[in-house]
Amino acid sequence: MEKEMIKVNNLVRYYGTDGILVKALNGVSFNVKKGEFIMIMGPSGSGKTTLLRILGLLDKPTKGKYTINNLDLVDLPEEERNYYRLTQLGYVFQDYALINEMSASENVYVLSLMEGKSKKESLFDAKEALEKVGLGDKLERVPNQLSGGEKQRVAIARAIAKKPKILFADEPCANLDTQTSEQVLEVLNTLNKKFGQTIVMVTHELWHTKYASRIISLRDGLIISDKKRRDGFK
Repeated sequence: MEKEMIKVNNLVRYYGTDGILVKALNGVSFNVKKGEFIMIMGPSGSGKTTLLRILGLLDKPTKGKYTINNLDLVDLPEEERNYYRLTQLGYVFQDYALINEMSASENVYVLSLMEGKSKKESLFDAKEALEKVGLGDKLERVPNQLSGGEKQRVAIARAIAKKPKILFADEPCANLDTQTSEQVLEVLNTLNKKFGQTIVMVTHELWHTKYASRIISLRDGLIISDKKRRDGFK
């Protein structure tokens, strides 16, 4: 039986500027089972990126509860939150966030070194991750020697090298053309289907959802739809 990994209960996130209250999330609740590939959709301002940032421990909710494997992450002390994020969660950004002076393998293993792993172990994990995303032959290439799709695959490899419980992706195809986007999505699909990686991804492209097992749609900080994808889902 699939195990519920993420439990989100009534997450609220308000921002206040110049006396104006912005309700980015207004009471969001859902669960995620281990091995699901969930895509979060919605128009600009719907709250999808805010939700992903909270799930990835890059932001805190105004109120509400959020647990992973029954560990309460909202009230976790800041130092423990940072350590959990660094060691247990993977995060893929829109803009790759690679260091131009470093090779693909160095960009991947630098996080392992930060965790205190040996260089030998970090290099092994980096090579394994880059092979999983189809870049085993480009370990020493620097970012300006890689295409946009390859850069994003390095970013994915960096996120999965530490074998995270959950991989979060914030519109990873936003800067890519359709063909390159398909290549990146196929990589994520392989990670999910072959290696059982749990993935939560934000997207604004409906055609991306053919790769998901479930689609959550937001509007005005609320969930308006939560559907499992079936063959032929449009």
